[in-house]
Amino acid sequence: MRKRCVVLWLCCVGVWVTGAVCAEDAVWKAGVATVKVTPEGPMWMAGYASRTKPSEGVAQDLFAKALALQDAQGQKFVFVTLDLISVPGPLRQKIDEQLQKTQTLKPANLLMNCSHTHCGPEIRVTNATLQELDAERRQLSVKYVDDLQAKILQVIDTALKGLEPAKLSYQHARAGFAMNRRTPTPKGYANFPNPEGPVDHDVPVLRVDGADGKLRAVLFGYACHNTTLGFYQFCGDYAGYAQEYFEADHPGVVALFLMGCGGDQNPYPRGTIELARMHGRTLATSIDAALQTTPRPLTGGLSSQLDTVDLTYDTPPTREELQTRAKSTDKYDQAYAERLLKQLDDEGRLLEKYAAPVQVVRLGNEITLVALPGETVVDYSLRLKRELSVKDGPAVWVAGYSNDVFAYVPSRRVLEEGGYEAVGAMRYMTTVLQPGAFTPDVEERLIGKVHALLKAAR
Repeated sequence: MRKRCVVLWLCCVGVWVTGAVCAEDAVWKAGVATVKVTPEGPMWMAGYASRTKPSEGVAQDLFAKALALQDAQGQKFVFVTLDLISVPGPLRQKIDEQLQKTQTLKPANLLMNCSHTHCGPEIRVTNATLQELDAERRQLSVKYVDDLQAKILQVIDTALKGLEPAKLSYQHARAGFAMNRRTPTPKGYANFPNPEGPVDHDVPVLRVDGADGKLRAVLFGYACHNTTLGFYQFCGDYAGYAQEYFEADHPGVVALFLMGCGGDQNPYPRGTIELARMHGRTLATSIDAALQTTPRPLTGGLSSQLDTVDLTYDTPPTREELQTRAKSTDKYDQAYAERLLKQLDDEGRLLEKYAAPVQVVRLGNEITLVALPGETVVDYSLRLKRELSVKDGPAVWVAGYSNDVFAYVPSRRVLEEGGYEAVGAMRYMTTVLQPGAFTPDVEERLIGKVHALLKAAR
């Protein structure tokens, strides 16, 4: 039978290079799309509670991107990556609800991940946190989230409509600018570079080639906070520059960043836009280095599992304790206590547990991808790689900041050591009011759910 070759043209939000492809040659299909999500004007920014004014311009545009995959059996999966501070659970839920109406895409077949740039707009999705804002700021926030939801749905739809024969493969390299930021001191753990602390310098890459052999897209990961910068301009930080530089070096190719377990990792050195660009160039070069290694073509199909696990909180503060903290001279502690007191008044109780989403994805026989929620610390990635990696088996890729970024999620080690990632950061969370630290079994609950999902997927 003579092969049928077709020329596909996609000129909407998607940015595929056009070319001749032979449909019978490819086991997989892939489609990719991108849309700008930079605010149209000044907005308050997310990531640093100390900011005192709205944004003052754009250093670099922010994007939402989608990579849609389909295996030989017609099973579809979509990655959505965001140059934003978080993936709020309520937003993810609304996306799922809309997709059930417009696409045959199950929630388990969608992974949403944020770069966690600290130079993006604030994202408030609950009435409680919106009511804390003045009328103008609240209106801007609501409009931005509404527009963001529409754009995410648009980019998913475009990627799915652009599915065409493709070849997928796994490669990886390393980049060294991430350093652990938890340093022991006589007064506890300080946020300071610790070259002796645990790190994960892996740069995993999912390579997408057209059936014509041309590179079309790369999905790449790294475990490090996007906190090189803290100024008043919108910017994707090192992850944004890594994508920008790689795409400039490879015209027509889309680069998508998947944030790893970087909750306790910072880019060093940091503090200037020149350094953010330098780290971005380092990471882009690491992707190129990965593409020089021996590829592992993806064989077989894809499968995915998504479920929640209850993470329980330790003993919550009493009303009396919160009333005392509300009189604190520390404005952040005071505001935190007032929020929790209001929750007690409105709802009669504080949170006792949180249903955190955990997702596992098998991409062919070559990749086991675990997507964890919240700001997971690097211990999770290192442990899962130890427990799941087998000789000549699938590569283990662990992403944090996925599907619902509601709080820091410490390991048992970090929780016992204390400090910012263990409990200190809880007072700054806005989407979900955190009553305090998690119980010591938080790590076992998450890891246990991963193993249960992988067992169910067999």
